[in-house]
Amino acid sequence: MRNVLLWASTNSFMARRLPRFRFVQRATRRFMPGEELQDALGEALRLEDHGIVTTVTLLGENVSTDAEADAVMDHYLGVLDAVRAQRLDTEISVKLTQLGLDQGREGPVERLSHLARKCGETGIVWIDIESSPYVDATLEVFRAVKAKYDNVGLCLQAYLFRTADDLEALLPLRPAIRLVKGAYMEPPEVAFPAKSDVDANFVRLTETLLRARKDGRAGRPVIASHDPAMVSEARRIADEIGIDPTSWEFAMLYGIQPVEQKRLAAGGYGMRVLISYGRHWFPWYMRRLAERPANVWFVVKQMFRR
Repeated sequence: MRNVLLWASTNSFMARRLPRFRFVQRATRRFMPGEELQDALGEALRLEDHGIVTTVTLLGENVSTDAEADAVMDHYLGVLDAVRAQRLDTEISVKLTQLGLDQGREGPVERLSHLARKCGETGIVWIDIESSPYVDATLEVFRAVKAKYDNVGLCLQAYLFRTADDLEALLPLRPAIRLVKGAYMEPPEVAFPAKSDVDANFVRLTETLLRARKDGRAGRPVIASHDPAMVSEARRIADEIGIDPTSWEFAMLYGIQPVEQKRLAAGGYGMRVLISYGRHWFPWYMRRLAERPANVWFVVKQMFRR
């Protein structure tokens, strides 16, 4: 099921046709409040009432021209203005292929630097990691921008064999890292095929990040998982090493485990929810279903609702 969903996420025919169906549109509301920025920021404001902070991201990837990349940058500059005007504790997360990575690395460095400069000291501009062929270029862009601005963070994926080495190589930069399991279809040559191996690597990387944070060798770690076992392991490691729970965060997607999100926030842990919006949601939505194929049953239920 997971492989079928990941295949669907790359199918352009399905991306054009399926979003036209009303039941698909209804089902997406579980994972995103709407297609417009104001939908996302409205939910960000509501979540702050529960002590939950947020990150917003405009769905889309792989622009084909510099003009499109500039338009994405301009959109995010407007997001930062809106966040500041509403005094929200909300950060942004952007894919580098939205900022023109397919056209070269100079453009994304310039555009990401512009966003970091605009953001100032109010939050982190996150790089949302993409599939494995983009990792080397993503690390290069991150290093280039990090050399000029401290408020840039990077997402790393636990299912890739290389990630432990990548993290160790980045630690001298005191990076802010958001750790996820990974949501793309990857060949067995580069990624752990078994969930148990991904989980074990996620726990190892979590411990590396939290210990580095405790020792002052890392920026803010964000442990991004909906898996109760991974959340429990992160809490165990944090208790074991005695790290302040406010110096790192959990992160989950909007609409997934909302009760657990509130429980962690009420328990004194940093809790950040990633809210996605935009028209180009189909590939992202398929990857969300692939992370937990049981969510497919939710979609099936929508087919029979009036």
